[in-house]
Amino acid sequence: MFAALQTHPWAYPVLEAVHILGIGLLFGNLVLFELRVFGRGAALPVEALARLSLGVALAGFTLAAASGLLMFSTQPAELLANRSFVLKMLLLVAAGCNAAWFHGRGSLARLDGLARAQMLLSTAIWVAVVFCGRWIAYY
Repeated sequence: MFAALQTHPWAYPVLEAVHILGIGLLFGNLVLFELRVFGRGAALPVEALARLSLGVALAGFTLAAASGLLMFSTQPAELLANRSFVLKMLLLVAAGCNAAWFHGRGSLARLDGLARAQMLLSTAIWVAVVFCGRWIAYY
């Protein structure tokens, strides 16, 4: 399979498209849920929207992670030497820690000031992940 990623002319571009699709599902649903928490779409029940949007966001993360690992497998040494890639990986760890903290403290049920700050932090981290992902090709 790894050889096909390097030799088949369509394999890597399709993998990149799957990666972008996963990022879109993840980021789009996180922003959608955050908009609801900050008052937009007040007619939508928070709990129901959370189940739907966070489930789709998790599916998007799974797509992005799987495709990202496959892309990494094609040039691991070059990527590990790339500062943008390393920063992206550190930001992914930060996003995971923030999500674990958010869910671990029951922030979804509280939606207090700290929960809102965690949501804003999450969005900022994911924006930075996207920027770093784009910069990988240039640094």
